[in-house]
Amino acid sequence: MSKPSVDDVRAGGQPEGIKERVNEEHWAGRLYMRDISPYVSTGFIRLGVPPNPITYLMMAFGVLAGVVLAFGGLWSALLAAVLVQVYLLLDCSDGEVARYTGRTSVAGIYLDRIGHYLAEITLLIGLGIRAQGGFEAGGWVIAGMAAAIGAALIKVETDNVSVARAKAGLPDKIPETAMQPRSAGLGLARKLASSLRFHRVIQAVELSLLAVVAAVVDAVRGDLLATQVLVAVCVAVAALQTVLHLVSVLASRRLY
Repeated sequence: MSKPSVDDVRAGGQPEGIKERVNEEHWAGRLYMRDISPYVSTGFIRLGVPPNPITYLMMAFGVLAGVVLAFGGLWSALLAAVLVQVYLLLDCSDGEVARYTGRTSVAGIYLDRIGHYLAEITLLIGLGIRAQGGFEAGGWVIAGMAAAIGAALIKVETDNVSVARAKAGLPDKIPETAMQPRSAGLGLARKLASSLRFHRVIQAVELSLLAVVAAVVDAVRGDLLATQVLVAVCVAVAALQTVLHLVSVLASRRLY
């Protein structure tokens, strides 16, 4: 148990179907990070590191990425993107360690959710400060904070489905059929919105990569226009997704 192989950890920490989890597994996890994470998870297990400290470390890297992004220059955007990749790696690893060692817990799930909140909120605020051109009050800072509030509200809308069902005494597991809107028109709109994937603009991995692209354009142009456009897009996406997601929940049978 103290000296497991990488294959042992992969088998125990990545049960069948983990990569196919709807709304849980990030595309980057499926594409490459789940191939890398068992090596890191094996190291943690051999060192005897419990899952929750790994989650705290994940939180730290997520917040640090947002702080670094706030500074100007291409270097800060690149470093922030690297930090987000480490954040994603640790996000995969804490669950693998928990599953392999049998130390899964409600507290671990709770901390994992808080870590996702912190990373996205800090990144959007950092992007707003970056678009402002410095650490002073201004419209772009406010815009970044507005996008961060929207991103948080979207997660609140999702998490409160479980809270409402628990308070009403309903089963925690929601049937797939209950996810679909009761209206055929809304169902078609939901499928269209889902296929466009525009909500990913304000998620940590995608946002960090878009920030690098914007930083490259800014470096070529010699201004902050690309970053400012990205902030404006994030505000629009956050506002639209907050409304659409709320309508999607209320129009479905998730609360019945």
